[in-house]
Order: sequence, then structure tokens, then C-alpha cells
Amino acid sequence: MEGITLMAKHEKTPEELFAEQFVKQLQPKTVEDVENGLKSIFGPIFESMLQGELTAHLGYDANDHQPKETTNRRNGSTKKTLKSSVGEIPIKSPRDRDGTFEPVLVPKRKTDISGLEQKVLAMYGKGMSQRDIADIIDDIYGFRLSPQQISIITDSVIEEMTKWQERALKKMYTFMFDDCLYVSIRTDYETKKHAVYCIVAYDLDGRKDILGLWIDESENKHQWLQIFDELKRRGVEDVAFISMDGLPGLEEGAKTIFPKAVVQRCIVHLVRNSIKYIPSKHYKEFTANLKLIYQAPNKKVALLEFEKFKERWTEYPGAIKVWDSNWKHVEQLYNYTDAIRRVMYTTNTIESINSSFRKVTKKGTFPDETAVLKVLYLRVLELYDKWQDKAYRNWPIIRNQLILIDDLGERIEYYEKFE
Repeated sequence: MEGITLMAKHEKTPEELFAEQFVKQLQPKTVEDVENGLKSIFGPIFESMLQGELTAHLGYDANDHQPKETTNRRNGSTKKTLKSSVGEIPIKSPRDRDGTFEPVLVPKRKTDISGLEQKVLAMYGKGMSQRDIADIIDDIYGFRLSPQQISIITDSVIEEMTKWQERALKKMYTFMFDDCLYVSIRTDYETKKHAVYCIVAYDLDGRKDILGLWIDESENKHQWLQIFDELKRRGVEDVAFISMDGLPGLEEGAKTIFPKAVVQRCIVHLVRNSIKYIPSKHYKEFTANLKLIYQAPNKKVALLEFEKFKERWTEYPGAIKVWDSNWKHVEQLYNYTDAIRRVMYTTNTIESINSSFRKVTKKGTFPDETAVLKVLYLRVLELYDKWQDKAYRNWPIIRNQLILIDDLGERIEYYEKFE
């Protein structure tokens, strides 16, 4: 009729038509019925798609009885069980006589179509045990992975991890931080704590990187010397500042490999070492007095506050000795600007990383060193994602101040050419 526009009849989408047939044929009554129904049709869907791939590969349909341009023929099927997000799905994967058919949808020898491997690696990287991982997979997907299967999945990162451990490094780093944490590893006869050495550094653009992880039975200067030597072999030629704890011989070892580096004792470690000699009731006042020293505006004020500190705490000579014997490391801070001091005076940068590592190592004992490195490497990848390759805050200011330091500016200018 003129002047009246009739609404066009709604054409149902393929999804709507499929839903109608699904309900009509299977008549689900509950959510579980829907899930089971969907699961039951996944197998036929996969098989139909695989048959389509084989048809494209051969160049003719299954029911085509005309002469063929190829002697290759269909050759039955192979049974396989797929692990999917809805559980296990049995299918029959078609074969060809010549064995040249390589399915794309479900490649040969592949049974996991759920992204399960990445899920297992993510759980392992968060410190979950093999038993916990198996229980969660069983609860969610309805099938159980054995410890051997989980180990095979996690072992898939070993090659990538090894390449990461051996990768070439940058020629110069501005700030480097060294520290250890301890993990429990089973040996043939006992469970023993092992030291995990970690080095973190900022490059010339202020971007943070974990240069490597190493394991030894204990922390010692000889192992640190070998690690510094390895960094040099991997391409590191110069470091501006190295912050570390007070392990005897560590400073000398670092200077042996990187003679131009300024080695800085971690002030936080000095606070911890000295507070051991102070009664808990004095902790607050003691640490407040220390802050007046290492956060002083200049060297003159720092010396004045240090003299006051020694007079105030004279009854605790052990605490004073810690600072007396390491005063050169406090004093040298004032050769640099406040912005630079805030980066170099503490190993908090690496301690926050070690804290992240402890979250995934504290839950139990590891069977060997490789198991430790696997879980820590997965954690490193998570940290990289979190950092997003961002530079240290206010880095342009720090960099401008670094190039004004004696010969450091010339060294930075030289190595900028290789960035």
C-alpha cells in the first residue's frame, strides 16, 4: 500500500539456525546438557573440517567416481583424542595413501587444541606444584595430566631459557645490581639450600634488564668473579656503578673485571647489619638517625650527622663499627647528584625482583637446578611483560647528570654508538 513501508522479514543468521537445530535435536534441559551437547558435536565438526582439508589436498570429493589426475587416494583414518577447553574429544583424522596429507586444523601428532601448554606454563611460572596443576586441569577440563606430561610441557622452555642465558649483552650499563636468594634443592641424600645469583642492570636508555641467573651451593666471591667474567664474555665492556652487599672480596672481584666501575655498598644492607646490635625498642630512633646521614643534602652535613650518630649510640659499638668500616661507601655518594644517589645507594631494584622470585620458590623443594631455573625464567618473562621496556623514571634528568661526571660522559658518548 502506498505510503506504508512493510518491515522486511527477518532472515535468521547461520548461528540462529544452528541453535534451533541444536535445541530441536538434542533437547537440552540444563546448562550441563548444553555443555555436553556442544562437546558431542565438536568431534564431528573437526572430522568434517579435516575431510574438507583432505579433499582440497587430493583435488576431488569422496564420492567422485570420475577419472582422477592423481593416484593418491583416501586411506581410512587414525583415531586420536584431542584435549580441548571442553574436555577430551575423540576424533578420526583422515589419511591419504601417499602420506603427503598434512592437516592444518589439527596437525599430525598434535593432541592439545586448548592452549593447555601455555596454561600449564603460566601455572608453573606462578610456583604451583605439579600435583596442583594436575588437579586444576582435571577440575576444569575433565582429564588428568601426569607429572611426566607436565614435566615435558615445562621442559619446552629449556631451549629458549638457554638462549636467554647465553644471549649477547649490551656493551655498557649505567647501573648494575647484584644479589642472591636461596632455594631448597633435593640431592641424592639431603635437601640443601642453594644460592641463586641474579644481576639486574639499566642500560644507557634507562631500561631495566635481568642479565642472568646462576646457581651454586653458596654465595662466594669466586662464583661472583666467574659471573662477572661471563658478563664480559657476553659483551659487557663497561659499567658505571655496581651496587652490592658486603660479601668479602666481592668488590675486588667486580673491580677486577670492570676496573672503571664505582662499587657501592647497599645502604639498606648496612642498616640491616647495624640494627642487629640495637634493642628493638630503639629501632625507630636508630633508623631515623641513620636517614639523617645517608639522606643528607651534602657531604658536610652527612659528616656532621655521622658524628652526632656516634655520640648518641656509643653504648652500641657493634652498630657504629658497621658504619665506620663502610664510611667510604657512604661518603662517595656525595660525589654525585641526589637523582643519581637515589639509584645507586640501594639494591632495592634487585630485591624487589628477588621478592617476586621468592613467591614462586617458597612453596617447596625443587628436584634439581633445572627445575629452579625453569620456574624463575617463566617469572622473568612475566616481569618483562610488566615492565614493558619502559625507562627508569626521570631518566633524561639522570642521563644528563651522568654525562657531566669526569670521564663517564666520554665513556657514555663512546658506547652510544653501539646502541
